[in-house]
Amino acid sequence: MSAGAVLAIDAGTTGVTALVVASDGAIAARGYQEFPQHFPQPGWVEHTPEGIWLATLEAVRQVLKGYAGPRILALGLTNQRETVVLWDRETLGSPRRAIVWQDRRTASYCSAMSAHEERVRELTGLRIDPYFSATKFAWIAEHEPHTWALVESGRYAVGTVDSYLIARMTRGVWHVTDVSNASRTLLMDLSTGEWSPELCGLFGVPTDALPELVPNWGEVARTDPRSFLDLDLPIAGIAGDQQAALFGQTCFEPGEVKCTYGTGSFILTNTGNEIERSEAGMLSTAAWRSPDGELTYALEGSIFVTGAAVQWLRDGLQIIGAAPETEAIARTVSSSEGVVFVPALTGLGAPHWDPDARGTILGITRGTTRAHLVRATLDAIAFEVRDVLETMPALTSLRVDGGAAANDLLCQLQADQLGVEVQRPTYVETTGLGAAFLAGLGTGVWDSTAALRETWAVDRTFTPTTDRSAADADYARWTGAVARSRGWA
Repeated sequence: MSAGAVLAIDAGTTGVTALVVASDGAIAARGYQEFPQHFPQPGWVEHTPEGIWLATLEAVRQVLKGYAGPRILALGLTNQRETVVLWDRETLGSPRRAIVWQDRRTASYCSAMSAHEERVRELTGLRIDPYFSATKFAWIAEHEPHTWALVESGRYAVGTVDSYLIARMTRGVWHVTDVSNASRTLLMDLSTGEWSPELCGLFGVPTDALPELVPNWGEVARTDPRSFLDLDLPIAGIAGDQQAALFGQTCFEPGEVKCTYGTGSFILTNTGNEIERSEAGMLSTAAWRSPDGELTYALEGSIFVTGAAVQWLRDGLQIIGAAPETEAIARTVSSSEGVVFVPALTGLGAPHWDPDARGTILGITRGTTRAHLVRATLDAIAFEVRDVLETMPALTSLRVDGGAAANDLLCQLQADQLGVEVQRPTYVETTGLGAAFLAGLGTGVWDSTAALRETWAVDRTFTPTTDRSAADADYARWTGAVARSRGWA
């Protein structure tokens, strides 16, 4: 194990976090920068690629400004998945905004592709849903043919946020991604871990426009100091955010489970070298691939809106000033008093998969206050996670992470709904931590996954306190509200 440190970049849905992670797993420095969200039409969500890049630079500037620890030896990158970016291979400028994973504009296209659902699921482990990248590429090809012609001619590259940021960091030299991101595009054969000519043909995406697939750790590219704040570092770890969180939670063995509370919430179970299939709305996905080519898989439940619902309370309704206020506000009431909020603000993901569902608030009375709505929002997050875990094998405990995991009330609500212990680690930013672990494993900062596991520690364990019958009654009311939210659009 080396005494060096690792720079990790977590390019999320609403902002970019930069971390310096020391060899003992401690976070030695942190920077963060939000970037704008664009909602040009109902159900559409876009980002400006340049905005993501500028936020990345600013977050890294912040983290380096006060850092005076051991030398940084490598860079790890993790990112919002499924979001699609186009850019000019020479200038690195983008001809259009990125279409974000939350975007629902391709719902009618997905319905028209339903005859291919079974074959696509067999090859990818996924559903044909607006969530995934290929449907977004197909939309661009249909609605912006002049732009897509430059993709087909080789002028524009296409990829996910990781491949775009690597292109920017390396001055356009590298066009790469990994299996954890590629497996979310509907274009990768899950069994081989390679781009599928059949799928690329089905969705009309030229394979030579796509990034090269590289291992999740080991030096895969190198930053250009002229483009990236004078930093000359090996990019030695890449993973989509949820797989990075699985790695950061040191869930290296089959059956280990984590839940990340971010913009959405995502439950992943390590399934080892086997692809497990679900008939209950879960997704089969790639977790990571080692430098020797060994693939590890996961079963995933993807919930589209959890933390984003809190952001909506802040920015849309303006009834809170900042996300951390939710715990104190929600604690001013003993319950939501019958108010139920289904945050289907961009449709419903697992296990329902209804792009036409919409946000629904039920049970409002003259006595309803903002505290009841805030409490109902935290309840909703716990209910949504239970929705997913009800379809999976019985749990004995759940490891949680992400920004909202710092909320003690949410963690207690989650333990009460699941009826099992909820374990919160010392560092809840395990997405960025996982990127650092991958890069450090690839450059000798850590010599094994066993060494990484030694860095993981529990901050607090939440045990169930609510009578099961009461928890089940609350959950039954929630499922009734979900039914009313469906098929609305």
